[in-house]
Amino acid sequence: MAVCARLCGVGQSRRCRRRQPHNQQDQGSDSEMDEEEEERIVAQRQVDVDGGTAPVQPQTLSDLPPELLVEIFSLLPGPALADVALVCKKFRRILNTETIWRRRCVEEFGMKEDLRKIEAGGISSRDLYVKLLHPYRHILGLWQPDIGPYGGLLNVVVDGLFIIGWMYLPPHDPRVEDPMRRRPLFRIHLWESKKATVECMYGHKGPHKGDIQTVKKDEFSTKCNQTDHHRMPGGRQEEFRTWLDEEWGRTLEEIFHEHMQELILMKFIYTSQYDNCLTYRRIYLPPAMPSDLLQAGLFKGTYGSHGLEIVMLSFHGTFAKATKLTGDPNVPAGQLTLDVDLSRPVVLPDLEQQRNIEELSRLVMGVHEEVQREAEQGASATGKGAAERACGSGEEGIEAEHGACSDSCQPSSSTSTNPPEGQPFVLPLGVMARNDVYPRTCRKSFYGTGLIAGHGFTSPERTPGLFVLFDEDRFGFIWLELKSFSLYSRLMDHLEHAHAPNMERFEAMLQNMQSWTS
Repeated sequence: MAVCARLCGVGQSRRCRRRQPHNQQDQGSDSEMDEEEEERIVAQRQVDVDGGTAPVQPQTLSDLPPELLVEIFSLLPGPALADVALVCKKFRRILNTETIWRRRCVEEFGMKEDLRKIEAGGISSRDLYVKLLHPYRHILGLWQPDIGPYGGLLNVVVDGLFIIGWMYLPPHDPRVEDPMRRRPLFRIHLWESKKATVECMYGHKGPHKGDIQTVKKDEFSTKCNQTDHHRMPGGRQEEFRTWLDEEWGRTLEEIFHEHMQELILMKFIYTSQYDNCLTYRRIYLPPAMPSDLLQAGLFKGTYGSHGLEIVMLSFHGTFAKATKLTGDPNVPAGQLTLDVDLSRPVVLPDLEQQRNIEELSRLVMGVHEEVQREAEQGASATGKGAAERACGSGEEGIEAEHGACSDSCQPSSSTSTNPPEGQPFVLPLGVMARNDVYPRTCRKSFYGTGLIAGHGFTSPERTPGLFVLFDEDRFGFIWLELKSFSLYSRLMDHLEHAHAPNMERFEAMLQNMQSWTS
């Protein structure tokens, strides 16, 4: 029983199915030894040692004791174990050891459950890995559903015996600092016949049959095979009331703004078309850089009558960019909603002057006009002249007129005028905010532009504004032309399998996102 205990790591048990003798020949069936045969081999080993017979040195990997092979195989990635099983019957029998597959489930998929209890329930760790985790590994992580301009955020995770696709929904408008809401869209499990089963979770009648298809790399689709589960007894009116309560947390009668009512009805009609089939495209979280102004990631922000939307904040040299993951009919998901120039800080005046929208406009528009002048001069200059200005090696006359390039390529020393603990902040009079509860101190502020457009993403243009950094988890943007303020708060959810492998992959993803909805 000593061999069995070392192999399985669970001590002596007559029900252990993973006994493997050291000297058994690779012949016969794959059935395991009985307990008496195993004990005989262990006893024979001891007799050989006590009798003075020198132990045989292993000549090949297959000569190693089973317990050592278990440790070696446990270190290999799961896909490599399929090749190991083809080497010989001995290796194939050893690969039935649950210890190996428990380790693969934990190290490759971060499973925190007690796998021994799952095995006691009739599902082995090997089946869990081979039939569920490994075949569907390519759908784990973050995805954006193709729902026209509205987009979305799907997170596919391993949860015990399930792989679950959670749709992340912003909190009800305007409570931007509330936690995100989650709704399951589909799940995959091994309950029936130890075969992976896909179930649609949409609707109010419980799980029902569904399907998942891999369209191409970094893209998959889901299909519901029983859409009658999505319908409600009261018809479309009951479905709309239920959807409105989930989406906005209120009734249509409680929303007095006529334009907002139209936007809500439009979204319900549009998104209802996608309740039976959806396509998802992979998205990544931005890589973290030590020089970033704050930690990059996902934020939820206020967008006037459109409610709360999810954006991804990332850093690119001296620029911070916020890309929409959820959108609206004016500016759809995938578009660059904010573009902030971190080399152009704006020093805020005292509180009394901050309340004056004209004073704030003067400060921001001064920087905006400077940016436009530099852009025009850069476009009209020769390639050599433009390169010299970009590198800070232009002639003294150019530097005297436009300022040294080092001032425009790096954060200005004027940022030091803002104390680290923050300075008082207040919104100008006449600037609308969805929520009056916003931070009253800020750390820094910068010139930036925001994307606005007409319905259907017509006549898009970038309009100047002020990016305000409050703390590590909150920032805001004042849209000067709209006289509106958006407050953004960080998503605190832990998102696994989500970070981009490198900056190049992340940049390519951002370009693809914009093309999806352009």
